[in-house]
Amino acid sequence: MPALQRPDAVLPIEHWRPATPARALVLLVHGLGEHPGRYAALATTLNAWGLEVLAPHLRGHGRASGARGDAPERWALLNDLAACFDLARQQAVLAGVARPLVLLGHSLGGLLAARLVAGSLLGEPFGRQPERLVLSSPALDGGLSGGQRLLLGLGKRLFPHLAVANGLQPEWISRDPAVVQAYRNDPLVHDRVSATVARLVAEEGPRVIELAPRWTVPTLLMWGGADRCVAPRGSQAFYDAAPRDVVQGQAFAPLAHEIFNEPERDQVLALLRPWLETL
Repeated sequence: MPALQRPDAVLPIEHWRPATPARALVLLVHGLGEHPGRYAALATTLNAWGLEVLAPHLRGHGRASGARGDAPERWALLNDLAACFDLARQQAVLAGVARPLVLLGHSLGGLLAARLVAGSLLGEPFGRQPERLVLSSPALDGGLSGGQRLLLGLGKRLFPHLAVANGLQPEWISRDPAVVQAYRNDPLVHDRVSATVARLVAEEGPRVIELAPRWTVPTLLMWGGADRCVAPRGSQAFYDAAPRDVVQGQAFAPLAHEIFNEPERDQVLALLRPWLETL
């Protein structure tokens, strides 16, 4: 699939198709500092389940244009994702029939996906509603200390686009050494983040949690209980506040941040598959 052309960015889109016509389409949104190529194994699994997968490179990441880890303004990533969502809606139409669209986001991508849905509740221009939402270790609570919040406050006023090291360690993503080594060796992975992007996490994660009681999109929320990249309490707070008949949640106690790349990944897939089969 060709890249999505934005007014000030080019966002390449990865596309994985199943062998037979797909019954639904998944729009997959990657996390901070990475790219959708790291989700090839998950996409192949989803293909085997009869699902087509689209995955954009977020601006400032992977093969997309833009300064690494930055965005030109606060809502840029959400406006980008809304445009990708609309493109996916078009792709989901097969032989004149609209197939269900699943929005699946991990980490920063999970926050963006959830905030897109929250935007639909608020009537915001970037608000969109998929048929299903899957959140994998979403960055609803960045786990910032008081000192980090102070620095963020200064940074967003004085140096909003200065990208600095995000402080996340590669060994935090997974307990699988092969996953960590591949991450370290990946030339498309970076550790940059600007105050503009960090602000999005610090301020919009709590906004999503605040709106959880009003949630209407069927959602599967899964997170690692031993996550050190984002605070697991953010996912727990969202789950506790959301309607039980709308949001299904599962914490995997020993798992690190990338639950689809952990040694127990089959347990995660075993929860995801039947939930998607009810589409």
